[in-house]
Formats: sequence, structure tokens, C-alpha cells
Amino acid sequence: MGDHDVPREGHHLEGKRIALVVTGGIAAFKTPMLARALRKQGAEVVAYLSDEGARYVAEDALCWATTNPVVTHLTPAAEHLADARPFDAWLVAPATANTINKLAWGIADTPVSSALASALGRLERGQTKLLVAPTMHGSLHTSILTEALRRLDSFGVQVITPREGYGKHNLPADDVLVAETCRAVSTSSLRDVPVLVTGGPTPVPLDNVRRIVNRFRGRLGALVCEELYLRGAAVHLIHGDGAYHPPEHLPFTVARTSDDYRRLVHEALDARPYRFGVFSAGVADYRPAEVLPGKTPSQLESWSVQLVPTAKVIDEVRARHPELYMVTFKYLEGVTFDELLAVARERIDRGYPAIVANLGEEMGAGDEQTAYLVTGPTSPLRWHGKREIARGIADHLEEELGNEG
Repeated sequence: MGDHDVPREGHHLEGKRIALVVTGGIAAFKTPMLARALRKQGAEVVAYLSDEGARYVAEDALCWATTNPVVTHLTPAAEHLADARPFDAWLVAPATANTINKLAWGIADTPVSSALASALGRLERGQTKLLVAPTMHGSLHTSILTEALRRLDSFGVQVITPREGYGKHNLPADDVLVAETCRAVSTSSLRDVPVLVTGGPTPVPLDNVRRIVNRFRGRLGALVCEELYLRGAAVHLIHGDGAYHPPEHLPFTVARTSDDYRRLVHEALDARPYRFGVFSAGVADYRPAEVLPGKTPSQLESWSVQLVPTAKVIDEVRARHPELYMVTFKYLEGVTFDELLAVARERIDRGYPAIVANLGEEMGAGDEQTAYLVTGPTSPLRWHGKREIARGIADHLEEELGNEG
């Protein structure tokens, strides 16, 4: 990789031009890394830097991070209009109180405020997206600012919730800002489509302290949720309680136990007409016949536990919600590939439309996981690596929507 290159992490901003507008908050010093994070999703980034912003971040740093000249003043090329090469989105980060109020009330007295006034006009014509990340001391969040934010929201401007701390509206992490930008410009058919995703282990308690849990952590479920989130889906993740914690910007609920998981799945599906369900959770197959109260003494010479089968949540879901397109998972060890496919196809014969099948012998460290999408008698699709599996599942859901049309 060259000095200006970035490792690619996704394709959600492929072919998109993003204007990164940097105004005069101290958080401006973080924006070169934000520019590179946008580029990791394939974006072309051009920075607009206000005079106040230049107190906290060097123009050369932004030029290096974006690989494009930085707009600091207007020339006869009319950089504030961006007519020659329009932007798919304008991201104002950090957005100061001064900039927000100017934008809300139509003040265009600097290169940056003039550019944003033009961006707002394009937004009203459906030609671009405009996102602002309010970043300031809490005392600057006055009723005037609240009114300005509401006004911008009514115009269609997306206000990104700040990260609160120490009495300040702090700039969100780069992954949050990138995710919201990806969602804003997404043209996926999954945009606004409700999708329920499950992931992670579902522990069963032995007593008030001890529990039985499998080794699945839930990272794949979180990656599926993230992929759908970046495409603009109305996704929600039910994540089993374990060692892995999903990124905070994803919409998720933690299931503490197997019973909790079962309840949360049914409550979610009863509360909203989800179009798709992706059930990747490592659901416990057995639970103790009796959960002992308190903490069982550690001095016992032995402790016998009788295990009984748990409820099959996916069977319950299929019976109660036959309209839900379900993607379920099947993990086996000690069988051949053909035997794995036979088990997956037997589930299809029982009414499940899509199965992601795994062999334990093909599970490696980290992302070294192989999966097969089985949808019928034809040869399955093969995916390798958790990110590829997540993208493949999202692609399959898009294809399913296309088949409906």
C-alpha cells in the first residue's frame, strides 16, 4: 500500500462523493482519520475547512487524508455550488452551534456556510443528502439550537446523535459517522425493510451464579446486522449474552438466558411485521431440569445435573409467523459435506426457505469460517470469512426482494 492508500473494509460508499465539512470545534483534529474511514468504504472525499476549523486541524493533513485539495476559499470555479461534480452527501463533522444556526436560518456569509446553503438547496431537490454531527459544550445547547435542529430535521437534514460525556456533545466515533453516511446514501432494496437478526450464545442457568454456555460469541450475527444496517435496513439484533459485545451504534437487545432469548424473539415478531429473520444465534439445545436457588456450595464432592431439551424457537416462529422469510443456520461436526447438505435440505422440505450450513471441521480462528447457503436442490453458494458470509446473506435478501417484484 502507498502512503495515501487505505485498506478497504466495504463497498457501501463505492462510487460516492462525500463532502466532509470541518468547522471550528476542537474535535476537528480527528477529521483526517474520519476522512480515511470514509475512504475505507470506497468514498471519494473532499474536505471543506472553515477558518475556525483550521485552528484545530492542518489543511495539509486533510489533503493527505482525502488525496484531494481542501476547499478553504471560493474561486471562480464556484466550489460552494459543486456543479461540475455534485456530492452524494455532505457530512458536517464537527458541526458547531454557529454553523448549525447559520444553516437553519439561511445565512451564507463564508465559504463553508455558502457551500452548506447550496447543499441544503440540493437536498430540497432530492439531489443530495445532508448530515450534521452537533459537537459543542453542553451550555451551548440552548433553546435556540434546539429550534434550529428541529428546523433542519423538518428540511430533511439528518442530525447524528452526539456522544455525551462530561457535559459536552462529543463527536461520535468514526464508525458511527461512516455508518450513518452509508445509510443515508444507500440505494439498496433493503432500505427501510424490517429485518430481525439473532446471534450469540443463549446461556442456561444452573443456579444463580453458574451457567452452561456454548463457545459461539455472536460476532457473525453482529456483522450481519451491521451489513444490513449500512444498507439502510430497519434491522434489529437480539444478541445472546457472552464475551462479545456488538458495536454500540447498532440497534440490539441482549438476551441474558435461553428463556430470555425465546421471549425477546417472540415479542419482537409480535410487535412488528418483520419481512426477514436471520437466526444465527447459537441456541442452547438443553437446559437443566431444575435450576437451583442461590449459589450451590463449592465444597460438594459431586453435582449431578439432569438436562432436558429446550424449546425449538425457530419451529415456534415458523408456526406463528408463516409469512416471515427465515434464514436459519445449521452447524454439524463429524459428518461429510454431502451429509451436511442432506440435513439442510431436509429442513427446507419442512418449510424453511434458506439455510446457512457449517461444518465444524471448516471452522478456523477469527474470520476463517466457511458457510454454504442452501436454498434447494441446486449447488449451494460457498462463502469464506464472516464478512463475506454477512454480505452474502444481505445479497440473498436483496435477491429475494427482487424475485418478489
